[in-house]
Formats: sequence, C-alpha cells, structure tokens
Amino acid sequence: MILASSIFLITLIFIIWQPRGLQIGTTAVVGAIVALVAGVVSLDDVVIVYDIIWDATLAFIGIIILSMVLDEIGFFEWAALKMAKLSRGSGHLMFAYSIILGAIVAALFANDGAALILTPILLAKMNILKLNTKTILAFLLAGGFISDSASLPFVFSNLTNIVTANYFEIGFAEFFSNMIIPFIVSVFASMLVLWLVLRKDIPTTVDINLLKNPDDVIKNKTLFKFSWVFLGLLLAGYFVGDAYDIPISVFALGGGVLFLLIATFAKAVAPKRIIKEAPWQVVWFSLGLYIVVYGLKNAGLTDYIADILVFLNTQSETIAVVGTGFLAAFLSAFMNNMPTIMVMDIALVGIANDAMIYANIIGCNLGPKMTPFGSLATLLWLHSLEKKGVKISFWSYSKFGLIVTPPVLLIVLLSLNIK
Repeated sequence: MILASSIFLITLIFIIWQPRGLQIGTTAVVGAIVALVAGVVSLDDVVIVYDIIWDATLAFIGIIILSMVLDEIGFFEWAALKMAKLSRGSGHLMFAYSIILGAIVAALFANDGAALILTPILLAKMNILKLNTKTILAFLLAGGFISDSASLPFVFSNLTNIVTANYFEIGFAEFFSNMIIPFIVSVFASMLVLWLVLRKDIPTTVDINLLKNPDDVIKNKTLFKFSWVFLGLLLAGYFVGDAYDIPISVFALGGGVLFLLIATFAKAVAPKRIIKEAPWQVVWFSLGLYIVVYGLKNAGLTDYIADILVFLNTQSETIAVVGTGFLAAFLSAFMNNMPTIMVMDIALVGIANDAMIYANIIGCNLGPKMTPFGSLATLLWLHSLEKKGVKISFWSYSKFGLIVTPPVLLIVLLSLNIK
C-alpha cells in the first residue's frame, strides 16, 4: 500500500504542478510505467484498465473534435452573445443565462468541452463589456463550477459517466431517465448558491451594446444551420445505439469525425489544425492514471472503501445515497475524480443498490469542485485562464469550492429519491 500510494501521490503532484511545461498525459504514463516496473500492477492489469476506459476516452476525443469544429464556425460565440443579448442589460440575468449556457454545453459537449471552449469566449466578452476584475472572476468561477455540476444527464456528459455506465452496463436511456431530475436540480441549485455567494460582485446593469450582433460571428451560415440538425440526429443516434448495445464512442467519435469531414468539404475549417490541437494528452492521462490507481486497488484500497459502502447500504436509503455521494466527493477532491470513479465502481460491485451507483457519479462530478486538482476539467480550466493572464490561487479557489460545493451536492443527492 505504501509503494502504490507513493507512486500515485508523486504522479498526482507532477500532474498538478506541471514543472517546465510537463504535460499531464506524459506524467500519467510515466507514473504507469513506474507502477508496472515496481510490480504494483501487471500487464494483465493494463489490459483490464484498457477494457474499462477505451470507450470513454474515444468518446471524449470525438466530442472535443465536434466541439472544436463548432467553435471554429462561431457556434459557441453566437450562443454566448445570444444569451448576453437576452439579458437586456441586466447583470443578474446575464449571470443566470451564462450559467444556463454553461449547463447546456456541459450536458451536450461534456464538462471538459465546456471548460475548454466556453472559458475563452466568456473571458473575451467580459473584457469587451469593460467589467471590473471581481465581476469577471465571479462569472468565470460560476462558469467553471457549472461545467462539472451540470455534467450529469447523458452518458457522454462526463468521462466518469461513461466509465460507470460501461462498468455496470447501464444503457443510455436508462442513465438519462435516472439522471435528468438530478441534472435539472443541479443546474438550479448551482445557480442559486452561486448567486448567493457571488451576488455582491455582479453588476446591476451591463452595456450590452458593446457586444457584436450574434449573427455577425457566424463564419459559415449554411454549416451553422446544418449543425442544429446534425446535433439532433446525433443525439437520437445515441438512443438508437442503446437499443442495439452499440458502444457510445461509435457515435461520439464517429459523429465528431463525420462533422469534421463535412466542415472540411465546406472549407470552413483546417482539419490538420483541428486534429493537431485535439487534446490527445487526455488519452494518455486517462490510461496512465487509471493504471496507477489500479495499483491502489491491488494494494487493498477498494476493500477498505467497500467495507464503508456495505455499512452505508445497511442504513436508510437516504443515508446510503448521501454517504456514498459525499465519500466519492471527498475522495475526488483530494485524489482527483478520475481515479476515484474507478476505485468506487470496483468497491460498489456486489452491492445491489443502483441509487448508490448514481450517487457515486454525482459525488465524482460535483465533489472535485472543492479543490483545484479535483477534476481534469478544473485543471484544464485553470490552465486556460492562466494562459489568458488570469491566475486564481490555490487557496482562493479552494475557499470558493468548499463554500459552494457541499450544499449543491447535498441537494442533488437528495433529488435521487424523486421519482
């Protein structure tokens, strides 16, 4: 356990620190190689991990490629401007609408997509509106939080969703039917708590006349109109694929590549640049970190967690759900939600309580917001902001996350009992 824990902690420290620009995927792979050489994991374990995460990773790449192409034609900028214009100059309405936009993007394009695509757009709009630093930070913190808290309704909305759905063989429609209410509750609970915490930094009025007309940012109107039809068909395809047990990555990656080809044919994007800039490091990050974490499983960590979960399952349904969710949340906050979801999923095997499985997902999606290193989305979000000259300190973020996350998490977990 000491050796496995040391390898994991050192790997996680380097992932967060990123010294000399060392990328997260490279660090995770090095950690995996060290775990393999040290005998913490075996080659057979690597095959098991690959079997668990291949569908999730390929689906994520497909969703990001689709998001990048849509971003290239002005889809997300149009949506951000449209939301801003709908506020009619009210700062508080603009705050609410920006959260709703973030929730929709997180649900349809995954939490990492929302963090990577929307953050630069929102920051640019805030600067154009000549808002002060505190106001810009308030909007950015809200946007960063909703990217994870709203990544609940679809299997593809978060890597943790895909991994768990595959692990427990939960169908696309079944997952959606169980998570749609928690998603809606999460969006409105997040909006309320974020507004209560950040309301002093939200201006009463905003001069929206400084912003462009939404239609002016669309670079290819024909492709823009077609994209709505494409997204509708793609979403329908997920439900059809569910009926025939087709892996979700077939539609996610296939849809992303197909839309890239269509956009290339329409001369709307440069395909080489899109492919080059796709987050391939995430592939290595997922595979590498999961292998490192599997070493913790081999060392007995999942057995300890399983004992706790078995005890929770003997209590009332509410205690079992809330306890599981908060256990997953705190583990995610301090050891990242990617390894946590695997450890928790393995520990939940044999416990016949579906509500605890969904509570685990909710905890792993919302809990990471308590610390800057809790989720890949937050790490990407902070890195994106830092490149734009906005630096949020560890303690500032943690203070915000620890205030906002627990109440939202509790409300969402309780909503699991709503039928």
